[in-house]
Amino acid sequence: MAQDKSIKTNVNENSKNEQLENYRVSNMGKPLTTNQGRKVSNDAEILTAGERGPSLQQDYYYFEKMTKFVREPIPERKVHARGYGAHGEFECYESMKELTKAGFLQEAGKKTPLFVRFSTVQGSRGSKDTARDLRCLGVKFYTEEGNYDLTSIAMPVLINTDPMKFPDVIHAYQAEPRTGMPTGAGAHDTFWDYVANNPEALHMALWVMSDRGILRSYRMMESWAINTYLFVNEEGVPTFVRFVWKPVLGVHSILQDEAQKIGGIDPDYHRRDLREAIDKGAYPEYELGVQLISQEDEHKFDFDILDPSKFWPEELVPVKLIGKMTLNRNVDNEFAEIEQVAFNPANVVPGIDFSNDPVLQGRLIAYQSAQYHRLGSSNFQDLPINRPVCPFHNNSQQGFMRYPIDVDEAKYNNNSLSNSSPHTTPVEEGGYEHYPQKVDGTMTRARSDSFTDYYTQPRIFWNSLTEIEKQHTIKALSFQIGSVLSKSVRQQCVDQLVNVDQEMAYIVADNLGVDRPSGTHVSVETSYPSLSQYTNMNSSAYTRKVGVLIGNGFNGKEVSEALSSLEESGVFVDVISDKLGEVKGDDGTSIMVNKTFLTSSPYLVDSLYVVGGASTDQPMFDGEMAIFVQEAYKHYKPIGVASTGKAYIPTTQNNNLSGVVFAANNPNFHKEFVNAIAMERFWDRT
Repeated sequence: MAQDKSIKTNVNENSKNEQLENYRVSNMGKPLTTNQGRKVSNDAEILTAGERGPSLQQDYYYFEKMTKFVREPIPERKVHARGYGAHGEFECYESMKELTKAGFLQEAGKKTPLFVRFSTVQGSRGSKDTARDLRCLGVKFYTEEGNYDLTSIAMPVLINTDPMKFPDVIHAYQAEPRTGMPTGAGAHDTFWDYVANNPEALHMALWVMSDRGILRSYRMMESWAINTYLFVNEEGVPTFVRFVWKPVLGVHSILQDEAQKIGGIDPDYHRRDLREAIDKGAYPEYELGVQLISQEDEHKFDFDILDPSKFWPEELVPVKLIGKMTLNRNVDNEFAEIEQVAFNPANVVPGIDFSNDPVLQGRLIAYQSAQYHRLGSSNFQDLPINRPVCPFHNNSQQGFMRYPIDVDEAKYNNNSLSNSSPHTTPVEEGGYEHYPQKVDGTMTRARSDSFTDYYTQPRIFWNSLTEIEKQHTIKALSFQIGSVLSKSVRQQCVDQLVNVDQEMAYIVADNLGVDRPSGTHVSVETSYPSLSQYTNMNSSAYTRKVGVLIGNGFNGKEVSEALSSLEESGVFVDVISDKLGEVKGDDGTSIMVNKTFLTSSPYLVDSLYVVGGASTDQPMFDGEMAIFVQEAYKHYKPIGVASTGKAYIPTTQNNNLSGVVFAANNPNFHKEFVNAIAMERFWDRT
């Protein structure tokens, strides 16, 4: 039966928010009741036999309240347990109809509502945001053709080439089973034993050990859908495609020492950063890029395009930017939206299909089963955050927590009782059809030899890093593998690293107290600028956070002008002093303090503006100022110095004060300081 086109949903960027409005509930001003609607007169004491007597079994209200409370947690995700999310929209840049018939990519300017969830991989829900880890991004597009889930990770390569090994790598990566440690970190024996004995894992391990493993912000995260998909157009012509999200703010990281300190000071660092930016109207933006390879060019490259442990070099397969995602609304309830959202790479729309990428094939099965287990029922799609904005109809009924009341007599096809409703839809009217790929071969458990070049691309990645990035990666390897108790595993790891770079392997071996490995790296000198985040750094002060260290008696005119300049540049400011409240300048200017030395830290800001001033406890104030300045200077951060703050910047023959900008006698201070903030780090500082 043909589909009635009159019921086609009109989807715009507000459609999902309008749908969710039907489910938002506020208890403000409402009487407290039981779940059955009975009003409650006392919510503080249980029912007892006398004021000092035992509780009574008839206290149904207590039973309901407590039993519901202890059942509130649901199973956390096996991986990606810790995460945060937001609502947004996607705007298509230009029509992609020549390549795909996907509806949300047909018109320039078309906007589609979406929801995203960022996450780490290893740790539990209670772990820290800044652990060195692989980070992931799930995007749920609410299109008029159904939900489309695009999942990606913060590097273009995966740790395994076959889905059969995914449980093994996660068992190795997550906490050691005897002790349950470490939480949210891979610096332990089982993970590095896996890397040492499964050479396809080395490539992604190197990416995680690079600065990309410790992001500054989710707003600054590049992420790749490492699997190979198909675009299919109206004529049925397929094109291999890989997707990548490019953050408009560029890719930025923190240092290993900072990540470890922040994890203790503010475990919610990335969550707080994302929510704060959206609240302030500094909406995070990401451009969606596609890399395209025609079917006839499938075997053109010296890597297998279906191998998820290999990247597609942008220099060989250019990225075409086709749209932009903007995150513009924070969630109302973390559990209902972020924790209950369910992603599945099998959720595609007409015009997007699957290649024979083996890991993608495995993921198409695993995700649905995971959601059934975690959310308790096959009816999880009825949860508001998961509901499509277009109508959905099928013969699936019953199951735990079934929400709709199905009134049709027949729940099967074909039937005469309801005229075979719900009916199928012809392909030409929007029904989904898989691309008719030719498939032949002998049934086997094997993988193509083209997947077994384990060291060429890791060598290319290493060659592409700047010297600073290489130093940071060596430090990360030395810390991570140095935490391994087994000397044998440490030795096996450096025996693998020598295939990537001999000098690097020697340095790490010396740091780990094991023998320098024999042999040398593969003979590959290729490098690609696109692989280095520093080579491609987008320098901007916008949304960077400056800590203003200030006391009473500051130069009111000078500081007010400096703060106005920072605000005009979109810089976020924390005003830090010894007490909350206000500080006053020499001209009566009043500035509100929102953080103290106790509630802030030099690790939580990207830059300092050192003003100084007077305090009722001057020695303590000066000591805290010195700590902030010392740590910021040590971590190469930009520092602006007011005319009243010069005393806090000790000048010696051993420091060159690179990246330190002084306001005294400097008419260009505002511009120079903002430019310094945009530079992020001054690696030449001594």
